Amino acid sequence: MPTPTKGPRLGGGPAHERLMLANLAASLFEHKRITTTVTKAKRLKPYAERLVTFAKRGDLASRRRVLGLISNKGVVHELFTDIAQAVENRDGGYTRITKIGNRKGDNAPMAVIELVLEPVSAKQAVVAEATQAAAKAAPAAEEAPEAEVAETEAAEAPAEETTEAPAAEEAATEEAPAAEEAAEAPAAEEKDAK
Repeated sequence: MPTPTKGPRLGGGPAHERLMLANLAASLFEHKRITTTVTKAKRLKPYAERLVTFAKRGDLASRRRVLGLISNKGVVHELFTDIAQAVENRDGGYTRITKIGNRKGDNAPMAVIELVLEPVSAKQAVVAEATQAAAKAAPAAEEAPEAEVAETEAAEAPAEETTEAPAAEEAATEEAPAAEEAAEAPAAEEKDAK
């Protein structure tokens, strides 16, 4: 059994607190976002994330555990089908709390708690792959235009100037190894620096 939280409970007693958290979680799963006090939102966050973890498992035992806490079968079905599929690639952090200021009547601090259903951004992995691909393509791209220019000049030249075309191709082939050596030199310096 989990250790009870320190300090005063949200409701009058432990049973009232359990019912309140279950109702807040059911509303969160039904509407995807709810507005409540900051204290209730902070207490709801681990409760709701645990239920989402059960839903990601998807087996019958998990469904029965969640049904023991949330009595609305429609909400549980939505949790296990829609929400669990939306967060299947996410390892945690299924909810987000945003503070929105104080309530007008009693000046209680309010917050919006919502489900994070956006797909996980693998931005760093994509950026790393793009930089590696650009680095590999850059030396090849520099050599290719020089060879193409030499070939197009040779094709456009009249028959009299065909002797100059092989000379241009030889110059291009001589420049290509020099460019490769120049590209390898900074890489060797980076290895030495490490």
